[in-house]
Amino acid sequence: MPSDSTSGTTSRPGFFARLKDRLGVGKDSAKSAASKLGGALDWLVGRKLDDAMLEELETSLLAADVGLDAAEDIIRRIRKKAANRSVASVEDARAILRESICEILEPRARPLVIPDTPRPFLILMVGVNGSGKTTTIGKLARRLRDQGLKVMLAAGDTYRAAAIEQLQVWGERNDVPVIAQQAGADPAAVIYDAFEAARARGIDVLLADTAGRLQNKAHLMQELQKVVRIARRLDPTAPHEVMIVLDASLGQNAVAQALQFHAAIGLTGITMTKLDAGGKGGVLVALAEQLDVPVRFIGIGEQAADMDVFDAGEFAAALLGSAGQPPERR
Repeated sequence: MPSDSTSGTTSRPGFFARLKDRLGVGKDSAKSAASKLGGALDWLVGRKLDDAMLEELETSLLAADVGLDAAEDIIRRIRKKAANRSVASVEDARAILRESICEILEPRARPLVIPDTPRPFLILMVGVNGSGKTTTIGKLARRLRDQGLKVMLAAGDTYRAAAIEQLQVWGERNDVPVIAQQAGADPAAVIYDAFEAARARGIDVLLADTAGRLQNKAHLMQELQKVVRIARRLDPTAPHEVMIVLDASLGQNAVAQALQFHAAIGLTGITMTKLDAGGKGGVLVALAEQLDVPVRFIGIGEQAADMDVFDAGEFAAALLGSAGQPPERR
């Protein structure tokens, strides 16, 4: 049977309750997504759905990092829903806004599934330095190992000795092997060696780190393209997952990063980190609007339990600071 990343050691209700708290930290702060969107709900209550009111709501959505395209889409959905429903309370308004956001996110909420074949299943982890990529690799290694899979790590970010050392620490912590070379080695050669070693040892999943320097974007993308070409010499279907790790606190810059990486190597998954560090959360809605790539995981801290599978309904509720149930799927 395939291994589904929805299984794990964390408590999903507990995780999303903590997410709601993190997004709502400092509700009077300009950084609070729950403050921006929750406050916007007042404009829907007992009012005619006129252009002035919708403009105010759109402004609040933009302040929560939702992005222009997604904000306009949400407004269209709200206009349609409110035309046929009574909006007599804040909770009525919250339900309409939550449903509208959830409808955009739902098609992207697809968990990572590790099938029975091929072996090794190569997950190429990409993203800029500082996004939490190496920490995410460690958390994912722990999650997959706890599912009974044999995991190996490849230290493909050879430009930073600290990245190699950090990955080795995660390997020791999770009791999984790490294939590494000296700093400055060819990243494609490291991943080639790791793939061969994983195949020889009967490894189920190979998690490969990559460099994330953006000083020379063209060089970085060419390097990643080379890694992909080398992997396909060993397995024409590899890499089997190309997952970008994005820092939520970067807002719309995170969307720009995802679009650049997707154009260069083709993304198949997204993990959003640092929703506890000033990330407004709305950037995920912008990503879902602009990029047809599944959101696999979200993270709110450094510990293994601080990463969980993305759930559209729960996330939409947390984004609005709502303790209520996510909308029913239609």
